[in-house]
Amino acid sequence: MYLVCGEALFDVFIQSDGGRGNELAFKAIAGGSPFNVALGLRRMGADSALFTGISSDSLGQRLRQVLRDEGVNDAYLIASDAPTTLAMVGLDAAGSPQYSFRGEGCADRQLLAEHLPTLDARVRGLHVGSFSLVVEPVANTLLQLVQREHQQRLISLDPNVRLGPAPDIAHWRERVETFARYAHLIKVSEEDLQLLYPERDPQQVAASWRNERCQLVFLTHGSEGASVHSRHGHWSAPAIAVHTRDTVGAGDTFQAALLSYLARHQLDSPQGLATLSRAQIDDMLRLAIEAAALTCSRVGPDLPYLHELERQSAR
Repeated sequence: MYLVCGEALFDVFIQSDGGRGNELAFKAIAGGSPFNVALGLRRMGADSALFTGISSDSLGQRLRQVLRDEGVNDAYLIASDAPTTLAMVGLDAAGSPQYSFRGEGCADRQLLAEHLPTLDARVRGLHVGSFSLVVEPVANTLLQLVQREHQQRLISLDPNVRLGPAPDIAHWRERVETFARYAHLIKVSEEDLQLLYPERDPQQVAASWRNERCQLVFLTHGSEGASVHSRHGHWSAPAIAVHTRDTVGAGDTFQAALLSYLARHQLDSPQGLATLSRAQIDDMLRLAIEAAALTCSRVGPDLPYLHELERQSAR
Protein backbone atom coordinates (compact mmCIF):
# COMPACT_ATOMS: atom_id res chain seq x y z
CA MET A 1 0.00 0.00 0.00
CA TYR A 2 1.15 3.52 -0.81
CA LEU A 3 0.58 6.27 1.73
CA VAL A 4 -0.03 9.41 -0.32
CA CYS A 5 0.59 12.60 1.66
CA GLY A 6 -0.71 16.09 1.03
CA GLU A 7 -3.69 18.23 0.16
CA ALA A 8 -7.30 17.24 -0.38
CA LEU A 9 -9.58 19.97 -1.69
CA PHE A 10 -12.24 20.89 -4.19
CA ASP A 11 -11.33 22.18 -7.64
CA VAL A 12 -14.00 24.74 -8.51
CA PHE A 13 -14.22 25.10 -12.29
CA ILE A 14 -15.53 28.34 -13.73
CA GLN A 15 -18.14 27.45 -16.34
CA SER A 16 -19.29 29.55 -19.26
CA ASP A 17 -21.30 32.62 -18.34
CA GLY A 18 -24.82 31.89 -17.21
CA GLY A 19 -26.36 34.64 -19.36
CA ARG A 20 -26.71 37.46 -16.84
CA GLY A 21 -23.78 39.79 -16.43
CA ASN A 22 -23.70 39.38 -12.65
CA GLU A 23 -23.69 35.55 -12.70
CA LEU A 24 -21.04 32.87 -13.01
CA ALA A 25 -21.63 29.13 -13.00
CA PHE A 26 -19.29 26.75 -11.16
CA LYS A 27 -18.67 23.03 -11.02
CA ALA A 28 -16.77 21.61 -8.03
CA ILE A 29 -14.79 18.35 -8.29
CA ALA A 30 -12.93 16.65 -5.45
CA GLY A 31 -9.21 16.91 -6.06
CA GLY A 32 -5.80 18.12 -5.05
CA SER A 33 -2.75 16.43 -6.53
CA PRO A 34 -2.15 13.93 -3.68
CA PHE A 35 -5.90 13.19 -3.45
CA ASN A 36 -5.92 12.44 -7.18
CA VAL A 37 -2.86 10.20 -6.94
CA ALA A 38 -4.40 8.18 -4.09
CA LEU A 39 -7.61 7.75 -6.05
CA GLY A 40 -5.73 6.94 -9.26
CA LEU A 41 -3.72 4.23 -7.55
CA ARG A 42 -6.90 2.46 -6.52
CA ARG A 43 -8.40 2.76 -10.00
CA MET A 44 -5.21 1.30 -11.47
CA GLY A 45 -5.13 -1.71 -9.18
CA ALA A 46 -2.92 -0.66 -6.25
CA ASP A 47 -3.84 -0.20 -2.59
CA SER A 48 -3.55 3.35 -1.28
CA ALA A 49 -4.23 5.53 1.74
CA LEU A 50 -4.27 9.31 2.13
CA PHE A 51 -2.53 11.18 4.94
CA THR A 52 -4.07 14.63 5.14
CA GLY A 53 -6.23 16.90 7.25
CA ILE A 54 -9.94 16.60 6.43
CA SER A 55 -12.46 19.22 7.48
CA SER A 56 -15.58 18.38 9.44
CA ASP A 57 -17.53 20.75 7.18
CA SER A 58 -19.86 19.48 4.43
CA LEU A 59 -17.13 19.62 1.80
CA GLY A 60 -14.79 17.63 3.99
CA GLN A 61 -17.48 15.02 4.55
CA ARG A 62 -17.92 14.79 0.80
CA LEU A 63 -14.17 14.26 0.36
CA ARG A 64 -14.33 11.40 2.87
CA GLN A 65 -17.21 9.85 0.97
CA VAL A 66 -15.35 10.00 -2.33
CA LEU A 67 -12.36 8.26 -0.76
CA ARG A 68 -14.60 5.55 0.70
CA ASP A 69 -16.38 5.06 -2.60
CA GLU A 70 -13.06 4.68 -4.41
CA GLY A 71 -11.64 2.26 -1.84
CA VAL A 72 -8.88 4.54 -0.54
CA ASN A 73 -7.91 3.62 3.04
CA ASP A 74 -9.12 6.39 5.40
CA ALA A 75 -7.18 5.31 8.50
CA TYR A 76 -4.66 8.14 8.10
CA LEU A 77 -7.12 11.03 7.72
CA ILE A 78 -6.83 13.67 10.46
CA ALA A 79 -10.14 15.30 11.41
CA SER A 80 -10.11 19.10 11.62
CA ASP A 81 -12.56 21.89 12.35
CA ALA A 82 -10.75 24.12 9.82
CA PRO A 83 -12.49 24.66 6.45
CA THR A 84 -11.83 22.80 3.20
CA THR A 85 -9.42 24.31 0.68
CA LEU A 86 -10.89 25.54 -2.61
CA ALA A 87 -8.89 25.84 -5.82
CA MET A 88 -10.62 28.07 -8.36
CA VAL A 89 -9.79 26.75 -11.84
CA GLY A 90 -10.08 28.53 -15.15
CA LEU A 91 -8.83 27.06 -18.42
CA ASP A 92 -6.71 28.95 -20.93
CA ALA A 93 -7.12 28.64 -24.72
CA ALA A 94 -5.01 25.44 -24.76
CA GLY A 95 -7.07 23.77 -22.04
CA SER A 96 -4.35 24.21 -19.42
CA PRO A 97 -5.62 25.00 -15.91
CA GLN A 98 -5.01 28.36 -14.23
CA TYR A 99 -5.42 28.13 -10.44
CA SER A 100 -6.37 30.55 -7.68
CA PHE A 101 -6.33 29.06 -4.17
CA ARG A 102 -8.45 29.72 -1.08
CA GLY A 103 -6.50 27.70 1.44
CA GLU A 104 -4.90 29.77 4.21
CA GLY A 105 -5.67 28.09 7.54
CA CYS A 106 -7.58 25.25 5.91
CA ALA A 107 -7.74 21.64 7.08
CA ASP A 108 -5.27 20.04 4.70
CA ARG A 109 -2.52 22.40 5.88
CA GLN A 110 -2.97 21.62 9.57
CA LEU A 111 -0.95 18.40 9.86
CA LEU A 112 1.41 18.61 12.85
CA ALA A 113 4.25 16.43 14.09
CA GLU A 114 1.87 14.99 16.66
CA HIS A 115 -0.23 13.60 13.80
CA LEU A 116 2.62 11.55 12.30
CA PRO A 117 1.39 7.96 11.98
CA THR A 118 3.14 4.78 13.02
CA LEU A 119 3.49 2.72 9.85
CA ASP A 120 3.38 -1.04 9.61
CA ALA A 121 4.60 -3.43 6.91
CA ARG A 122 1.50 -2.86 4.78
CA VAL A 123 2.82 0.59 3.84
CA ARG A 124 5.36 -0.08 1.11
CA GLY A 125 5.93 3.49 0.00
CA LEU A 126 5.19 7.18 0.53
CA HIS A 127 4.31 9.75 -2.10
CA VAL A 128 4.61 13.50 -1.52
CA GLY A 129 4.10 16.48 -3.76
CA SER A 130 2.44 19.76 -4.70
CA PHE A 131 1.97 22.75 -2.42
CA SER A 132 1.97 20.62 0.74
CA LEU A 133 5.75 20.63 0.24
CA VAL A 134 5.94 24.35 0.97
CA VAL A 135 3.01 25.58 3.10
CA GLU A 136 3.27 25.21 6.87
CA PRO A 137 2.78 23.43 9.13
CA VAL A 138 2.10 20.49 6.79
CA ALA A 139 5.38 20.90 4.87
CA ASN A 140 7.56 20.42 7.92
CA THR A 141 5.43 17.50 9.09
CA LEU A 142 5.77 15.68 5.77
CA LEU A 143 9.50 16.33 5.71
CA GLN A 144 9.83 14.73 9.13
CA LEU A 145 7.88 11.71 7.87
CA VAL A 146 10.05 11.32 4.78
CA GLN A 147 13.26 11.71 6.79
CA ARG A 148 12.04 9.06 9.23
CA GLU A 149 10.97 6.53 6.60
CA HIS A 150 13.26 6.90 3.57
CA GLN A 151 15.67 4.14 4.53
CA GLN A 152 12.97 1.49 4.71
CA ARG A 153 10.21 2.54 2.29
CA LEU A 154 9.99 3.76 -1.29
CA ILE A 155 9.75 7.56 -1.45
CA SER A 156 8.30 9.19 -4.57
CA LEU A 157 8.13 12.91 -5.27
CA ASP A 158 6.25 15.14 -7.71
CA PRO A 159 7.00 18.86 -7.14
CA ASN A 160 3.83 19.92 -9.03
CA VAL A 161 4.66 23.59 -8.48
CA ARG A 162 1.66 25.78 -7.67
CA LEU A 163 2.67 29.38 -7.07
CA GLY A 164 -0.81 30.47 -5.99
CA PRO A 165 -0.57 29.12 -2.43
CA ALA A 166 3.16 29.94 -2.15
CA PRO A 167 4.52 32.46 -4.69
CA ASP A 168 8.16 32.47 -3.48
CA ILE A 169 9.96 30.40 -6.13
CA ALA A 170 13.20 30.42 -4.14
CA HIS A 171 11.36 28.78 -1.28
CA TRP A 172 9.89 26.22 -3.67
CA ARG A 173 13.35 25.48 -5.03
CA GLU A 174 14.81 24.95 -1.55
CA ARG A 175 11.97 22.68 -0.43
CA VAL A 176 11.93 20.60 -3.60
CA GLU A 177 15.67 20.08 -3.37
CA THR A 178 15.33 19.08 0.29
CA PHE A 179 12.63 16.49 -0.42
CA ALA A 180 14.52 15.26 -3.50
CA ARG A 181 17.44 14.22 -1.30
CA TYR A 182 15.23 11.48 0.18
CA ALA A 183 13.40 10.37 -2.97
CA HIS A 184 13.90 7.09 -4.82
CA LEU A 185 11.62 8.07 -7.73
CA ILE A 186 10.89 11.59 -8.99
CA LYS A 187 8.34 12.62 -11.58
CA VAL A 188 8.49 16.26 -12.67
CA SER A 189 7.07 18.30 -15.52
CA GLU A 190 9.18 20.39 -17.86
CA GLU A 191 6.95 23.33 -16.92
CA ASP A 192 7.84 22.89 -13.24
CA LEU A 193 11.57 22.79 -13.96
CA GLN A 194 11.34 25.92 -16.11
CA LEU A 195 9.76 27.68 -13.12
CA LEU A 196 12.28 26.32 -10.61
CA TYR A 197 15.40 26.71 -12.78
CA PRO A 198 14.70 29.17 -15.62
CA GLU A 199 18.40 29.36 -16.55
CA ARG A 200 18.94 25.59 -16.80
CA ASP A 201 18.03 22.89 -19.31
CA PRO A 202 15.23 20.74 -17.78
CA GLN A 203 16.93 17.56 -18.97
CA GLN A 204 20.12 18.54 -17.17
CA VAL A 205 18.22 19.17 -13.95
CA ALA A 206 16.41 15.83 -14.23
CA ALA A 207 19.71 14.04 -14.91
CA SER A 208 21.31 15.69 -11.87
CA TRP A 209 18.61 14.24 -9.59
CA ARG A 210 19.35 10.68 -10.74
CA ASN A 211 21.88 9.08 -8.38
CA GLU A 212 22.56 5.91 -6.43
CA ARG A 213 19.51 6.50 -4.23
CA CYS A 214 17.16 8.04 -6.81
CA GLN A 215 16.87 5.29 -9.40
CA LEU A 216 14.31 6.92 -11.71
CA VAL A 217 13.53 10.48 -12.78
CA PHE A 218 10.62 10.90 -15.20
CA LEU A 219 10.26 14.20 -17.05
CA THR A 220 6.95 14.99 -18.74
CA HIS A 221 6.79 17.26 -21.80
CA GLY A 222 3.06 17.83 -22.23
CA SER A 223 2.00 17.17 -25.83
CA GLU A 224 5.56 16.07 -26.64
CA GLY A 225 5.41 12.95 -24.46
CA ALA A 226 7.82 12.12 -21.64
CA SER A 227 11.34 10.92 -20.94
CA VAL A 228 13.18 9.02 -18.22
CA HIS A 229 16.63 9.07 -16.65
CA SER A 230 17.77 5.75 -15.17
CA ARG A 231 20.92 3.72 -14.68
CA HIS A 232 20.15 2.24 -18.11
CA GLY A 233 20.40 5.66 -19.71
CA HIS A 234 18.06 8.37 -20.92
CA TRP A 235 15.31 7.99 -23.51
CA SER A 236 11.94 9.42 -24.52
CA ALA A 237 8.54 8.20 -25.67
CA PRO A 238 6.04 10.21 -27.71
CA ALA A 239 2.64 11.37 -26.56
CA ILE A 240 -0.54 9.66 -27.73
CA ALA A 241 -2.72 11.78 -29.98
CA VAL A 242 -6.09 12.46 -28.37
CA HIS A 243 -8.75 15.13 -28.52
CA THR A 244 -7.72 17.07 -25.41
CA ARG A 245 -10.65 18.34 -23.36
CA ASP A 246 -8.30 19.72 -20.68
CA THR A 247 -5.11 18.65 -18.91
CA VAL A 248 -6.38 18.77 -15.32
CA GLY A 249 -5.12 15.70 -13.46
CA ALA A 250 -2.85 14.49 -16.28
CA GLY A 251 0.32 14.73 -14.19
CA ASP A 252 -1.36 13.01 -11.24
CA THR A 253 -2.48 10.24 -13.58
CA PHE A 254 1.07 9.81 -14.88
CA GLN A 255 2.32 9.53 -11.30
CA ALA A 256 -0.34 7.04 -10.23
CA ALA A 257 0.34 4.88 -13.28
CA LEU A 258 4.05 4.68 -12.45
CA LEU A 259 3.45 3.69 -8.85
CA SER A 260 0.65 1.27 -9.66
CA TYR A 261 2.93 -0.57 -12.09
CA LEU A 262 5.50 -1.04 -9.33
CA ALA A 263 2.87 -2.26 -6.88
CA ARG A 264 1.26 -4.72 -9.30
CA HIS A 265 4.68 -6.21 -10.11
CA GLN A 266 5.82 -6.26 -6.46
CA LEU A 267 8.63 -3.80 -7.21
CA ASP A 268 7.40 -1.06 -4.85
CA SER A 269 10.53 -0.79 -2.71
CA PRO A 270 14.00 0.79 -3.07
CA GLN A 271 15.36 -2.71 -3.64
CA GLY A 272 12.72 -3.40 -6.28
CA LEU A 273 13.61 -0.26 -8.20
CA ALA A 274 17.24 -1.38 -8.33
CA THR A 275 16.24 -4.55 -10.20
CA LEU A 276 14.21 -2.87 -12.97
CA SER A 277 15.30 -3.67 -16.50
CA ARG A 278 15.25 -1.10 -19.29
CA ALA A 279 12.25 -2.91 -20.79
CA GLN A 280 10.31 -2.67 -17.52
CA ILE A 281 11.09 1.04 -17.16
CA ASP A 282 9.97 1.58 -20.75
CA ASP A 283 6.73 -0.26 -19.96
CA MET A 284 6.21 2.10 -17.02
CA LEU A 285 6.86 5.15 -19.18
CA ARG A 286 4.47 4.10 -21.92
CA LEU A 287 1.75 3.06 -19.47
CA ALA A 288 1.95 6.46 -17.77
CA ILE A 289 1.72 8.26 -21.12
CA GLU A 290 -1.32 6.19 -22.13
CA ALA A 291 -3.02 6.83 -18.78
CA ALA A 292 -2.39 10.58 -18.93
CA ALA A 293 -3.76 10.71 -22.48
CA LEU A 294 -7.02 9.13 -21.31
CA THR A 295 -7.37 11.74 -18.58
CA CYS A 296 -6.73 14.54 -21.10
CA SER A 297 -9.58 13.22 -23.24
CA ARG A 298 -12.00 13.89 -20.36
CA VAL A 299 -13.12 16.97 -18.46
CA GLY A 300 -11.48 17.44 -15.07
CA PRO A 301 -9.40 14.96 -13.06
CA ASP A 302 -11.27 11.82 -14.16
CA LEU A 303 -8.44 9.30 -13.82
CA PRO A 304 -8.69 5.99 -15.74
CA TYR A 305 -9.25 2.48 -14.45
CA LEU A 306 -6.87 -0.40 -15.05
CA HIS A 307 -9.34 -2.20 -17.31
CA GLU A 308 -9.50 0.89 -19.55
CA LEU A 309 -5.73 0.93 -19.89
CA GLU A 310 -5.63 -2.79 -20.60
CA ARG A 311 -8.32 -2.40 -23.25
CA GLN A 312 -6.44 0.49 -24.85
CA SER A 313 -3.12 -1.42 -24.86
CA ALA A 314 -4.81 -4.40 -26.55
CA ARG A 315 -5.87 -2.31 -29.56
